[in-house]
Amino acid sequence: MEGCVITRSGVRRLQIIGAWAVVLMSSLACSQGFVSPVELTATAAVQAPANPEVVNVIALSTEVVEVIEFTQEPALPLVPTYTDMPDVTSTPKPTRTPDPNATPNPPIQYYTQAGDTLPSITGRYGVSADQIISTVPIPSTGLINPGTLLIIPDVLEEVFESTLVLPDSEVVYSPSAADFDILAYVEQAGGYLSQYTEIVGSKKYTGAELVRRVALENSINPYLLLALLEYKSHWLYSSPTNFAEAEYPMGMIRLEYKGLYKQLSWTVQQLNIGYYGWRAGTLSSLQFRDGSTVRISPGLNAGSAAVQYLFSRWYDQLEWAGALYGPESMPELMTSIFGDPWIRSQAIEPLYPADLQQPAFQLPFMPDRVWSLTGGPHSAWGEDGALAAIDFAPPSSETGCAVSNEWVTAVAPGVVVRTGEGIVILDMDGDGIEQTGWNLMYLHIEKRDRIKVGTVVEAGDKIGHPSCEGGISTGTHVHIARKFNGEWILADGPLPFNMSGYLAVNGDTPYQGQLVNGSVTVIADSLAAPRSNIQLP
Repeated sequence: MEGCVITRSGVRRLQIIGAWAVVLMSSLACSQGFVSPVELTATAAVQAPANPEVVNVIALSTEVVEVIEFTQEPALPLVPTYTDMPDVTSTPKPTRTPDPNATPNPPIQYYTQAGDTLPSITGRYGVSADQIISTVPIPSTGLINPGTLLIIPDVLEEVFESTLVLPDSEVVYSPSAADFDILAYVEQAGGYLSQYTEIVGSKKYTGAELVRRVALENSINPYLLLALLEYKSHWLYSSPTNFAEAEYPMGMIRLEYKGLYKQLSWTVQQLNIGYYGWRAGTLSSLQFRDGSTVRISPGLNAGSAAVQYLFSRWYDQLEWAGALYGPESMPELMTSIFGDPWIRSQAIEPLYPADLQQPAFQLPFMPDRVWSLTGGPHSAWGEDGALAAIDFAPPSSETGCAVSNEWVTAVAPGVVVRTGEGIVILDMDGDGIEQTGWNLMYLHIEKRDRIKVGTVVEAGDKIGHPSCEGGISTGTHVHIARKFNGEWILADGPLPFNMSGYLAVNGDTPYQGQLVNGSVTVIADSLAAPRSNIQLP
């Protein structure tokens, strides 16, 4: 099927064939793997606000993997390793350039869903804003009210007309899983995951602890992570059936991704590319393992696009259709384990309403201290996450990862709900739960003087000192990002990051960008040039 594209006329045939194919290939479908050029980092690197001639790099600790002894005789992997995978970026390109003047099909009646914006709709449907008709005004910026009827020209031909896979709330770490006890569930399941241990950095983790860590770091739903582990490699309830499943449980067969933590981290990066690329309107197509591409059905939700994207990295088109829509699909497995996700989502979604507003935030440092904007909008966590984060570096006469006595402060009133490994999570809705309402993540907060869990703060109260602790950093700074109901909120999106009246603006690439407050523009600069200087008004 190399180079083929699924058109409307071939959709039904493919879905039927795919459903049968998953049965015939069930022995392979749960362990299919491939090699990707994507490189994962624990957090995006940021250069120090210092002399470029002196740079101190703090590397991740060497990771040692300890795996419970495999009961079967190790054999060659039963999963093919692909070394010629096509490059896939965080913004895949459409399969073709739609002609906005060509309307071979009747116009589409589309009812907007939560999170829709005009840029995301035009990106997904391949039209311009002036081609969309509505009986009510459509805001050019910000969120569109869910349920708004839009009449959109149907200019897309090469589209896989698929149905929804999962609700948004079952992909991000939303209120649906806020009270889910991951450790207890894995122990009760009694499978390979319950016996697995791995050393990451200098700390030994159980398998369940690693699932919890990855879920929290990336704000990805643990129900989905556990279902994927069981679907791909049978880790939750039984045991891997071959050596490849034991060493590379998420199918990313590449030596530098060996072990559960790196396998899970790679997986959530693919989900993030799909979820937030769809949310922003920059993701419109899938590229499969065999190099073929297809345009995503534009009426999907972000959660479905995320899962479709991940599975396109594992399978060719036929296997992909069966794995998502066949009688033994991953969504069917997830439902059998944790119950119907669509029923669970009814009390939760939409994750955020069209009238959602960010609370009043102030800049995260003390008054009268001049800091530097060293990173414009970039990934909240990992290399390909949501462009939700901003970086600030303190004033210093030293370069690199120097100790700083400057204080990072609370941007708003709240309570500290989680700390550790450079992280502080500030909950601002008063319930003390990270998966609900507004939360702010601080990263690279030094352990010395770091605020304690349970502390109630007011805006401007001390959080801790900036550092290089947590992930990868080449210079002392603080990295901050927002979440609402578990979803990362894009820094330059329908709800722009607003601190003391400074609004975040994307640059041409991640880390570039600006903070704009009326006539004042602060330009991100990794070396802390004067144009990046900023202080609390």
